[in-house]
Amino acid sequence: MDGPDDFGGMARAIIDSTLYMVLGTSDQAGQPWVTPVYFSPVAYTEFYWVSSPQARHSHNIAQRPQVSLVIFNSQVPVGGARAVYMSAAAGELYGSELERGLRLYNGRFADPAAQGLQDFRLEQVQPPGRYRLYRAVASEHWVLDPQSSPDSRARVTLTAG
Repeated sequence: MDGPDDFGGMARAIIDSTLYMVLGTSDQAGQPWVTPVYFSPVAYTEFYWVSSPQARHSHNIAQRPQVSLVIFNSQVPVGGARAVYMSAAAGELYGSELERGLRLYNGRFADPAAQGLQDFRLEQVQPPGRYRLYRAVASEHWVLDPQSSPDSRARVTLTAG
């Protein structure tokens, strides 16, 4: 981060250093549901994860693709939290998007096994496999302004690098 007001740098650092995001979905009636998922980010706007198509959040996305995402480090002391909040559209991937997405998902680390991760194969994330690959594309990003009181969020525009 270049300075106290470099909110874009703050957001990129949070995304780069965090393994899990909180995925907020809602069903057709608007009943909310949140769940943590391991994710692979691409260019700070695309977020990939693998889930069971039977999971509640997967059902919700099929009904209502509008989601919210939050990425943060839950291990910092109280008062030291930094987070990236996003509005996004999500969906299950198919066809050529599935192949590209799987390469990106598996490619976050040079050695996924060293991180305790499974390197998924195409047949595992399409029928009749147990999992599916999902992507959320963020349309808006915010960070908590650490200098604000009361808490307020600053909108940021993120681009790679």
